[in-house]
Order: sequence, then structure tokens, then C-alpha cells
Amino acid sequence: MQTLKPSSPTPLSYATDDADPDARGHLLRNLMLFGRVLRALGLDINPGRMIDLAHALALIDLRLKVDFQSAARALLVHDKDDIPLFDQAFEMFWRKPVDKWTSVDLPSLRTIRRRTKPQIVAPPLTEPPPDENEGDAPTDPTQPPLLEVVQTYSDREVLRRKDFSEMTADEMGSVKQLMTGFVWNLGERRTRRHKSGKDQMIDMRRTLRRNLKPGGEILQFARKTPKYKPRPLIIIADISGSMERYSRLLMQFVYSVSSALDQPVESFVFSTQLTHITRELDNKDIDTALKEVAHTVVDWSGGTRIGDSLKTFNFQWGRRVLGRGAVVLLISDGWDRGDPDLLSVEMKRLHLNCHRLIWLNPLLGASDYEPLTRGMQAALPQVDDFLPVHNLASLEALAKLLEQLK
Repeated sequence: MQTLKPSSPTPLSYATDDADPDARGHLLRNLMLFGRVLRALGLDINPGRMIDLAHALALIDLRLKVDFQSAARALLVHDKDDIPLFDQAFEMFWRKPVDKWTSVDLPSLRTIRRRTKPQIVAPPLTEPPPDENEGDAPTDPTQPPLLEVVQTYSDREVLRRKDFSEMTADEMGSVKQLMTGFVWNLGERRTRRHKSGKDQMIDMRRTLRRNLKPGGEILQFARKTPKYKPRPLIIIADISGSMERYSRLLMQFVYSVSSALDQPVESFVFSTQLTHITRELDNKDIDTALKEVAHTVVDWSGGTRIGDSLKTFNFQWGRRVLGRGAVVLLISDGWDRGDPDLLSVEMKRLHLNCHRLIWLNPLLGASDYEPLTRGMQAALPQVDDFLPVHNLASLEALAKLLEQLK
């Protein structure tokens, strides 16, 4: 049972008539109340999506209810299974009230169980049943003691498989501690330099220098072997409104990788614009580093323009950080408000300039996820690896992949 109190005589009073100045604020107040109702019903509603809907009202004809419903459905519903739920809630909420108070009963929604989380119940620690012959025969001191072993679940194993977006504050703290223990190693690349070794290649310079004493006659050859160095790593993370549930832990992930590797990791974040945060993350205290990042980034939880952000990276930072066979980690859910053609062009340019392009999508962990958004459709042809990044197990799989790169 949802009890709603519209603030205007009609729910869809769009304040198009200048004669009623009080009605201008009614729509936004009702719109925010409608968002709360959808969130209470289980839809994934956040402030960023409500702000996008408020901006979209200026682009549609507010006198047409079907246009308003279509715009709200397109911006607020991101799961096809939620469409019937949204339509029913929309019709109930935006109907004309008969008096001041309107009681909306959604009986068909009572039996819906959406995204139920698996409950892990530890087996009860029950005492063993008493032995019937206990007391009849004394215990033999020569026999080894009997140990009762009760199998329980591991908290760490549960956290490894649990989605970041479903974690509590205590669980997030435990995950941060587990992230600090990860071992990150990047695959090595062969450089143009060599060092002394037992390879088959002859080092002519060292050979001639070594044989100067016997009069320049070559009596023994010096060998050399190629030098190998870890590949540079670049991380470009999405911190827009659609990534709000994952941003905090993903920033912890970026910090842990930057701290664990010997070579510097170039880190960037983007929403509507690109921000370089490598210097902010160069701090031994994780909390201080994240506070500096939050102070530097001006568009946190805003809209998403992946193509524009990648264009800034390619033209302003590409030549500085993409040399020596760099590996690029692009973390985003693929929701993009920009031009998909621009995204396709910039993804192709980025793919040509790096050794390997890995796209990490937190939504890929869901069994029913399909990359159907315009952004993902434009970007996927240029991606070498498309991997999930929604729990600790996915980060462990990423660590193994990076270690095996050549």
C-alpha cells in the first residue's frame, strides 16, 4: 500500500499556464515523489537518473501524457523485466485524484520478489547426542580423543562471490582489507636493450673489449640476452551516476593496483570530462588519497560521455602514456549519452595505440546481462577482452590475466 499526496489539483500539472504560478513547482515535487515510489518498489533509481529526467522535460511536449511516460520509462527503467512494473506504477501515481489524499493499492506487486539475495545459513552448532553406553564402560586413556568437526561457510568465500553493489558498510570495509592483500604483476615486454647472459646472441662490443689483452685476437665470445620490463598500465574509470554503486570500491581497486606495482600507474576518471588522478593517488593513506580525488573531480556522479572523454585522452595524454606497449583498463557500464560514432572512432584510435585494451563492466556479472546499449555496441568491436568487475573473484581473474600478458 502506497499513500501518495499530490501537491497540485491534477497529477500531471505541467505548469504551462502562466496564470497559475504555484503550479510550476508541483511537477518537480511530484516527480521526486514518483522516483521514491519506484525505488521502494525495487527499481534501480538514483539521483542522477532523476536529474536526467528533469532536464528531459524541456525537450518533450508536457501536454501529452504518452510522451511524458515514454521519456520517464526510457530514462528510469534499465531492465526489460521492470517495464510492466513501471507502467502499472505510472498509471496509479499520475492519475487524477478524487480528493486531497489518494490511496494507491498495487495488489499485483505484493507477490513479486525481485533480485532476491541468496541467504547463507551456517549449520547449527548442536551438541552430539549422548552415548547410550556412556557410563557403562570407562574411557580408555590409550585411545586418541574423538574430535567433533562442524563444517561452516567461510566469510571470505562469501565476500569473494558477493556483488559490490549489494554489500553493507561492514562488508565493504572487509573487502577493502582483502584488496590490499592482492598481488598484482604485469606481463613483461621485450625491450631493445640487452644484458649479459648465456643466450646464443653474441655481444660484439663486449667481445672485442674482452679480447684486447691477447692482441685483438678473438679467443672467447661474450653473450647477451634481451632485457624484459613490465608493461605500462593505464586505468580509465567511469564515475558517472550509473556507476555510483561501484565507484567507491573501484577507486579502492585502482589505488591498490597503483600501490602494488613497482612502476607508476597512470589513472584517469571520467563522467562528462576526463580527469587525471595519478598524483592524487600517490599517497600512502587510502582515505587521504580518495579525499583528494573527490576534491579534484568536479563531475562526480554526473552524466556519461565516453567518446568525448576518450578523445581528450587520445589527443592530450596518448603520446605521454601509451608508449612501450601499454595495457589499458577501461572500467565502465557502457551507458553513454554522447555520440556513438565518436565513441567508435576514439575506441579504434585507442586500440591501435595500446598493446591490449581490456573493458571491465560491472554489469557483466549478471547472468541475464546483454551489451545492448549504444555505447557498448560501438565499443565492443575494438575491445580485446570484455570482462566483469563486480566482485573479488572477478578481480582475481583479472590479476591472473594481467600476469599472463606478453
